[in-house]
Amino acid sequence: MSPQAQKYVRYFVDYAGLVIFLATLVITKSAITASWAIVGGSVLALAVGYIFERRIAPMPLVTAVLGLIFGGLTLFFHDERFIKVKPTILYTAFGLFLLTGLVRGKNPLKALMGDSFHLPEPVVRTLTFRYALFFLALAATNEIIWRTQSTLFWGFFKFPGTVVIIFLFAMSQAPLMMKHMPDEEKPADPPPPAP
Repeated sequence: MSPQAQKYVRYFVDYAGLVIFLATLVITKSAITASWAIVGGSVLALAVGYIFERRIAPMPLVTAVLGLIFGGLTLFFHDERFIKVKPTILYTAFGLFLLTGLVRGKNPLKALMGDSFHLPEPVVRTLTFRYALFFLALAATNEIIWRTQSTLFWGFFKFPGTVVIIFLFAMSQAPLMMKHMPDEEKPADPPPPAP
């Protein structure tokens, strides 16, 4: 598969469930009906990812499992509060995971980032703390929105709203990261010419 095709498959895996959920919500105006869509869309996205990439990516898997659990609860109890509180639980758990790691002297953000880039330990700890607070604030925002706004407004906040907010927050952290990014290794001087 070409790199371009891989990119489109990755977009599909990451966003298909959310797009199907939002489209169903816009058409039906019902979070309960749209829960069927997120359950089906999540399973479809995982299947497509496995067929084309021969692997199941961890983040879409977590999203799909949570979508199945909370979507299933929404359908079983016929209560849309379950699907609306899912982002609150997810963002709170992620924020607490990051904070707990910091308190224990670990660096969970660095573990998640892997070797994608190298930053000094204090900078990674600062980023971890900022991301933890950000996700806790996002959880609180989700609670406020689903409790005070229409289901359709909440649906647009969920997607694409939170995707845009997360992207903007990540961009706001770029100056800190760029300031402390190590210089690339300089190539070694060529050996002197033979006499």
